[in-house]
Amino acid sequence: MNGKIKSTKTYRYTTFGDLNTADFLIYVLHGYGQLAPYFIRKFHGLPSKYCVIAPEGMHRFYLNGSSGRVGASWMTKEEREDDILDNLNWLSALHNELTTNKEFKKVIVLGFSQGGATAVRWFQSGMISADHLMIWASVYPPDLDPNKVIQLHEKEHFFFIGKNDEFYDTDQQNELLSFYNARGFKTVHFEGPHDINPAELTNVLAGLT
Repeated sequence: MNGKIKSTKTYRYTTFGDLNTADFLIYVLHGYGQLAPYFIRKFHGLPSKYCVIAPEGMHRFYLNGSSGRVGASWMTKEEREDDILDNLNWLSALHNELTTNKEFKKVIVLGFSQGGATAVRWFQSGMISADHLMIWASVYPPDLDPNKVIQLHEKEHFFFIGKNDEFYDTDQQNELLSFYNARGFKTVHFEGPHDINPAELTNVLAGLT
């Protein structure tokens, strides 16, 4: 017989930029096996008008065996629904704390790879009032309605994927691009691997902010 109990947990997040002086707040959710302090480095080229917040998935593990490098994950298939709710609750608590005494011109949620699903769930849950959703090299959670994002938030949303993405071949990339295009997302198909492309991101942000 299995049981469950609720308790508290300490979550980690990393920031880049000055929360007090920035005009725009960007949440960036990392991919599988990454850690927030390293993932946020991909955004260090953004100008000072942005404050970047990198929350970290709550499940840390050794990437190889039982020692060495550590990575983090947002969830697995085990007790998935509980992890989804825990993610939504702690991300929302973080947002509420950061914005209690500060208003931003825009709030953007970006999810990379595995973090894309968590970003979508958070954005679509209504627990955060964000202006734009950016999905980077990630499928849309199959149990959610992608049309709801456009209906609830009538602003521009984006999907990015590299032409040399090692996790999606050309046919899979084209399927994803068609899927997101058909649902109102603007798509960016850039030269590059399965990674954040700072130049492409900066270009899109310039048109929004």
